[in-house]
Amino acid sequence: MITENGAVQQKHEPVVSMPVRSLLGVQVLATGSYIPEQIVTNEDLKRRLGFDPDWIVQRTGIRERRFAPQDMATSDMAYEASKCCLEQAGVSPDEIDLVIVGTFTPDRLCPSTACMLQDRLGIQAPAMDLQAACAGFMYAMVTGMQYVANGCSQKALIVGADCNSRIINPRDQRTYPLFGDGAGAVLLAPGDDHQGLMSYSLGSDGSGADLLTRPMGGTRMPAAASLIDEDMHYLQMDGRAVFKWAVRLVSQTVREVLAPTGVGIEDVDLFVFHQANQRIIRAAASELGMRDDQIFINLDRYGNTSGASIPLALDEAWLHDRFDRDSLVLVCGFGAGLTWGTALMKW
Repeated sequence: MITENGAVQQKHEPVVSMPVRSLLGVQVLATGSYIPEQIVTNEDLKRRLGFDPDWIVQRTGIRERRFAPQDMATSDMAYEASKCCLEQAGVSPDEIDLVIVGTFTPDRLCPSTACMLQDRLGIQAPAMDLQAACAGFMYAMVTGMQYVANGCSQKALIVGADCNSRIINPRDQRTYPLFGDGAGAVLLAPGDDHQGLMSYSLGSDGSGADLLTRPMGGTRMPAAASLIDEDMHYLQMDGRAVFKWAVRLVSQTVREVLAPTGVGIEDVDLFVFHQANQRIIRAAASELGMRDDQIFINLDRYGNTSGASIPLALDEAWLHDRFDRDSLVLVCGFGAGLTWGTALMKW
């Protein structure tokens, strides 16, 4: 979610190590994704808002993003991505027995976006939202895999979707250009003993909560006209502090997740990182010794789609034959909370 900006508002401590576990016997049956049709280029932002296109590319690698039309909400994008996923799997909605949506831009604070998605798809199953910002899909996927591995679900639909264009401040030239809208989905089912998460870690560090936050709308700061006048309903980010944290996090958590498996960096077929900033990805790749052909990047076309980032990238990578059923795929999401999730998957 991330680029450098402004002065550091607070110093943040080093990344905290979290337990590493495995979760096998689960497979991804299919992927799906959706992006809105409207393309917003850096040149569009220059013409309409006075932004510097060269600064955006140099600092983030982003050249364009997609914005949803005003009549489209997060659940609408989640619905389209889910339809694509179910069609790819050849599975009907009545076979789905669990729906989890990772989002921090729900249609409403109540009820959940997952319930709206469940109803629109015609699914008869429990449905819930999971809020971990840009790590939301990772949290949702691990949660869904636990249900499947424990025999409590046979086909779990896991969605990451965010409509970021509704919560970013057009007057914030260092944050507004970073984000786009989109949705991605995976369908989980029981698999062979070797399939699933060979190794994974989920983490959080609430001491960094103020580094990336949307202050207004909760019980701490209920909605009020005076707060809207102060832009408190928009996403706020200490970009420099979050950037430095993310670079440390990616390198550390990748090493920690690979360590117990005996899998080396060179053995991983594809790395799919949260598509926040190309400089974060490149810095981690350089430190860890990754090859360019091991890394999937699409943020230049979509920007940071938050919870949709990883499932959208997985769907594109699958459709472009970047990995197959025998592949080792490492996925890593990170964002507000601060939260993160990293996993080595045997596809």
